[in-house]
Order: sequence, then C-alpha cells, then structure tokens
Amino acid sequence: MKRYKKVDVSEEQLEDIVRRHTSTIEEGLGYVDHQKQTAGGRLDVLMVDSGKALVIAELKVVQDDSMLMQGVDYYDYVSSHVEAFARLYKAHSVDPTQEVRLFLIAPSFSQTLINRCKWVKLPISLFTYNCLKFEEEQDIIPIFSEQAIPTPPEVIEVTHLDDHLNYITDPGVRDKVSALLDEIKSWKPGSISLDAIKGAISMKVNGRVFAYFYPRRKHYLLATYNDQQVWTEYIIKDDDDLANIKPIMKAAMEQRVK
Repeated sequence: MKRYKKVDVSEEQLEDIVRRHTSTIEEGLGYVDHQKQTAGGRLDVLMVDSGKALVIAELKVVQDDSMLMQGVDYYDYVSSHVEAFARLYKAHSVDPTQEVRLFLIAPSFSQTLINRCKWVKLPISLFTYNCLKFEEEQDIIPIFSEQAIPTPPEVIEVTHLDDHLNYITDPGVRDKVSALLDEIKSWKPGSISLDAIKGAISMKVNGRVFAYFYPRRKHYLLATYNDQQVWTEYIIKDDDDLANIKPIMKAAMEQRVK
C-alpha cells in the first residue's frame, strides 16, 4: 500500500478540487459553474444535485464561523433569481421548482456554527474534508464527510412521513427505507412511534427517542446512541451500512425501554 500524507491546500486549490470531485461529496452531484457574480460577491462553486436542485457551495480552508452568513447571502441571491439561473444553465436541466440547497465545506466547524445551523430554516449541509497526497503522485485526493446538524427541539408542525420518503430521488433507496421503517415498528409492536418533524423522522419507544432518520437524495443518515451511549450519526449508502447500524439501533431502543 502506498504511503500518503495529509496536505493543506489553498482556497484556489480547494475550489478546483471541489469542481473535479463533486460526485464524491454527494452521489449524483454535478458541477455547474464557479466564481459566479452575485450582489454579495462571487460565490465559490455552483452545482446541481440528482433532483435537479441548484446547490451553492461556500468553501473555507480554515474554521470560519462567518462562512454561514456569507453562504446565506449567496443562497438569498440564487433563490431570488432561480428561474434566471435555470435558463442560464439549461444544459444542466435545473428545476427551478426545487428548493436551492446550501453546502458549507471546510476542514472543521465550530460547535457554535453547528448549533446555529440547526435553526437555519433552509436546506443546509456541512461537509468536512481531508486532502491526501500519495507518494510519487502529484494528484491530491479529497475525502469528504458530512457533519450531521442537530435537530432543534420539536415544534408543532404538520409534516408527513411521505414528505421525507419522497425527498429521496432513488426509487430503490426509497423502497428500502419504507421497508426499514415498517421493520422498526415491528421491533416492539404497539410501543414504537415514527413521527415526522422538519427535516427528519424521530423514532420513539414508549415515548422516548432512540433514533432519527434524515433523508438525502440517494442515501440517508441514521442517528442513535452507540454502545458507549454517545449520540452518533451514521451515513447509510448500502445494505452493509444498514446491517451494521441495525443492532446498534436495537440496543439503543432496548436501553430506552429500561
């Protein structure tokens, strides 16, 4: 196995890396443009997801809390002119009826920024990255990881389970999630409830939360307590990922029953 080391990159390098490796950030994500002029300046990278929604990526090479508001400014501009963007980037089949998304990409995020994000009522995702360079090779390989945003306290809101299922654009993934939710209810018949809240589905046993489900376009996240009773988020992209998390969720459920 070749040796590698972590390397720092400049903002210009990071922008180029994101442009060339969009699909490694999220499956089905495609590059559209970069340094697009807006009223608040030039946004870093513009992309389109598998559901044909525009995605704004705000990039930083250091931890920087100001990137949230900067990203929101770009989000405001693009959302206010989404039909014009759809016409401009017609070749990418942008759907102007889909809500624009905001990605923040940085090596790390402060807890302050993460806590603020849970109150921002727009589709926002956080991604950390590491850049690796293998010996005797010039290319820099990025590794992106999604940072889950905590769910704010529940509020009374009319949201349905189907809203979250239909957000998933991959029919196969959607069917598997539907089957998973049915299976979870069978773990403790009559004791488990699945409640749709904004951006997630909470899973409760006897009224106590033991897990959350977060939909994405072609995959999903499950959050639950690990064997150390630490709340942990898991990205589910295939059957193996799901097989690994099920026993953890069941154990968390049993802990809540005691």
